Order: sequence, then C-alpha cells, then structure tokens
Amino acid sequence: MTPDTLSTTFSALADPTRRAILARLASGEVSVTELAQPFDMSLPAISKHLKVLERAGLISRGREAQWRPCRLEAKPLKDAAAWIEQYRKFWEQSLDRLDEYLREIQAKGKKSRRH
Repeated sequence: MTPDTLSTTFSALADPTRRAILARLASGEVSVTELAQPFDMSLPAISKHLKVLERAGLISRGREAQWRPCRLEAKPLKDAAAWIEQYRKFWEQSLDRLDEYLREIQAKGKKSRRH
C-alpha cells in the first residue's frame, strides 16, 4: 500500500458517519436508501460520504435494475491494519522492556530491605 493510498483510507475513516456506514455494510449489501435511514441527514449528504468511501476503495456500488447496492471492500482496511500492526509490535516490545525494568527495580528493592 502506498502512503498516498494509506492517507486516503485514513482520511475516509476519520469521519464517524463513514465508519458507521462501513460497519453497516459489514453485514452485507445495502441500498443507499437503506444506508441513509439511521442517519439524521439528507440522501445527498449520505451520497457525499459514499463518494469519499468509494474513492478510498472502501466500498463499491453496483446497479441491479432499480436497486443500487453498496458493498464493503475490505482490502484497504486490511492494508491499514497491516501498517498499524508494525506500531503495535513496537509498543508491545517497549512495554515488555518496561515490565522487565520494573521487575529488576522491585527485585533490587526487596534485596535492599533484607539487608
């Protein structure tokens, strides 16, 4: 994943409405009208959010007669998760080192109290 694609993905995910739309699509295809129902906003406003998600590759929109289903495209989420994973490993290693250091300090403290 290129940094530009990653930026587009994170930018799309920055909005809570768009994250809610993705969560809804995780259950399966839904029409734009159905997606708009739980939100207190107009259909054109929902369409703007969908365009952002579509540009980021997070959703795709189809056309089946009068029904225009939206579906989740998870690959950009997988790529973003892989990028974040690098930093999770960093923090885990840092916390492991901190844990080891604290144990050493506690052990030294116990030794000095015995003397």
